[in-house]
Amino acid sequence: MFKKRDRNEVRQIRHARVRKKVSGTPERPRLCVFRSNTMIYAQIIDDTKGVTLVQASSQDPAIREELGELNKTGASKAVGKLVGERALKAGIDQVVFDRSGYVYAGRVASLADGAREAGLKF
Repeated sequence: MFKKRDRNEVRQIRHARVRKKVSGTPERPRLCVFRSNTMIYAQIIDDTKGVTLVQASSQDPAIREELGELNKTGASKAVGKLVGERALKAGIDQVVFDRSGYVYAGRVASLADGAREAGLKF
């Protein structure tokens, strides 16, 4: 019989399908999001060299204190602002958004809004 695919397996298939088309270049690197049950991570990646240029997460010491009173969506917005600020310091102002197969709602949308508020253009 057929085995039913779990939610994460379906997400990984969706992510692979999108990654065939979306790639980060030196001019417009890729802002990639990973979301776990409790944490959220964001990286800005240049796929031509295969290097991470900027990263931020909800475990980052720079924002760890302010995350204590925030819910997961608020923490995602703070991570988005932090990755946006770090990207602007690194000279990156335009990115390609890679939601990694997650639905663009809730924490993923909040992270994107925070990055836009910091000055990144998608």
